[in-house]
Amino acid sequence: MNLPIVFFQVVLISITLLIGAYLYRVLRGPTVFDRVLGLNGISTKAIILLVVIGTVFDRVEMFVVISTGYALVNLIGSLAIAKYLEEREEVL
Repeated sequence: MNLPIVFFQVVLISITLLIGAYLYRVLRGPTVFDRVLGLNGISTKAIILLVVIGTVFDRVEMFVVISTGYALVNLIGSLAIAKYLEEREEVL
């Protein structure tokens, strides 16, 4: 086997396992803040995963554009959730 291919396979598997760990935090998190942090961690690892896949397929530029769009959607979603939770705390 080619050494770079094995390296990328190990990286992809390890990132996927890290996403699984974050998924556990999302499902079992005792507070809403733990779940939001878990979702942000999953999004970050998914962005890294997209760039690594782009490297494997020699189409980094396309996957960087996709991951940048995904990062912006993640940022807007995180800000919206934070604003919602902040307003909810003021009501309580």
